[in-house]
Amino acid sequence: MLQNTGKLAGCTLFITGASRGIGKAIALKAAKDGANIVIAAKTAEPHPKLPGTIYTAAQEVEAAGGKALACVVDIRDEKQVGEAVQKAVDRFGGIDILVNNASAISLTGTLETPIKKVDLMLGINLRGTYMTSKMVIPHLLKSRRPHILNLSPPLNLNPTWFKNHTAYTMAKYGMSMCVLGMAEEFRGQIAINALWPKTAIQTAAMDMLGGEGIAKQCRTADIIADAAYAILSQPKDYTGHFLVDEDILKEHGVCDFDQYAVQPGDLMQTQQPSVPSQSCGSMMVFDWSPGHPLLPDFFLDEAPETLVKQMEQHGEHAGVWFLDLKSGSGSAGQGQPPVKADVVMAMDSADFSKMFLGQLKPTMAFMSGKLRIKGDMTLAIKLEKLMSHMSKAKL
Repeated sequence: MLQNTGKLAGCTLFITGASRGIGKAIALKAAKDGANIVIAAKTAEPHPKLPGTIYTAAQEVEAAGGKALACVVDIRDEKQVGEAVQKAVDRFGGIDILVNNASAISLTGTLETPIKKVDLMLGINLRGTYMTSKMVIPHLLKSRRPHILNLSPPLNLNPTWFKNHTAYTMAKYGMSMCVLGMAEEFRGQIAINALWPKTAIQTAAMDMLGGEGIAKQCRTADIIADAAYAILSQPKDYTGHFLVDEDILKEHGVCDFDQYAVQPGDLMQTQQPSVPSQSCGSMMVFDWSPGHPLLPDFFLDEAPETLVKQMEQHGEHAGVWFLDLKSGSGSAGQGQPPVKADVVMAMDSADFSKMFLGQLKPTMAFMSGKLRIKGDMTLAIKLEKLMSHMSKAKL
């Protein structure tokens, strides 16, 4: 782990979405220096599926050595954001650092994404980040250590990262565009950077998306907290960077990344980012054309042309097969499905055989480009669990 140096002692951090997950991890890392933490999040009452509230997070911050202010904030609400900013200034005398962490996700295609969900993602990721930054910046301009850190990816325009979830990519890239524009606008006055994980991070949200067992393919939020700490310890002329957690920590002398794995001993063997795969209680269609389990994150592919080449592979057994897991007792067969499929998957028949036998993980097949998915991506996340059960079954 990256050692604390005390550089954030006495600094006030305003962190959105800090009641759990990555936001809370960053808060606790800063709290060890004796920082003041404003926990700006919606969860005031316990959630039936997600752990923690702004008040339990505040207790953890103070136990770690910091001072905490819990504020109920929906960052889509201009009044709530403004009131929280003012409370922070009244309580701690100012704000030094803003961490835009709050985010919403829906891995669905254009036709499958309700406008209400589009509004949610754009409202939180893009508008919320922009509005919170706008309200905090006047106070950052008075600080001796002014920083904004957005949890958002490098601006990768490879169409691969748009075609399956255009709305989510637009919303997430909106946060990155705030970094691109504001870093230049306030150059020399405020350090404004973006941070993104190289691998999937184990959080309650990831558990809900990926289901049981997905955690062992992730790193803990501690790696993001350490990387954020390294960035926020820099002077204000360190700005305009789109940073990846592993890269920034390597620059600061961290060599052992196994310590961040949920299941130590897992080393990532691929550069391709991933959307996990799924399908239980849904219809899947498989279209046959004649390392390690750590999941890389979205948007970080380094060779999209390699992915395209892999997608053009062909197999020996061309054809269409369907698997119905939602109609009655279920069915499977060759040819078009009797009802419209929720998810369409295409891959080489030999690779599917390996996947069915447990020799190829669906997540790794997707990451390497061997498995293509069209439709509701969230319905593809449980495929690995399904395949695991099928491979263990006595057929």
